[in-house]
Amino acid sequence: MPAISSPVRKPRWYLIPVRVLLVTFLLSLLTFAVTLLLGILGLVAGAHARKIHPDMTIAYRHIALPSAGVVGAIVLVSSIFMEVQRYRRAKALASIEHVS
Repeated sequence: MPAISSPVRKPRWYLIPVRVLLVTFLLSLLTFAVTLLLGILGLVAGAHARKIHPDMTIAYRHIALPSAGVVGAIVLVSSIFMEVQRYRRAKALASIEHVS
């Protein structure tokens, strides 16, 4: 019984920046949210231990935003390399399948 083969779609280069920016945005947003939560919890715990009123802007300005920026830059560079590698591999496999 012959195997049913699905038609091979050629990889599209213009989808690389879309995927890179989407992954970078989502992971930066997730990092911002998690570090903001941890920063707020740390500030509240530290303020409670010292019996002072916590300044929550520190959690945004000095904890969450810089960490999201650093993670965003790392994710941007690494996802560019991964997506280009994925595109080249898909292009090679499509050409091999087209020949055979």
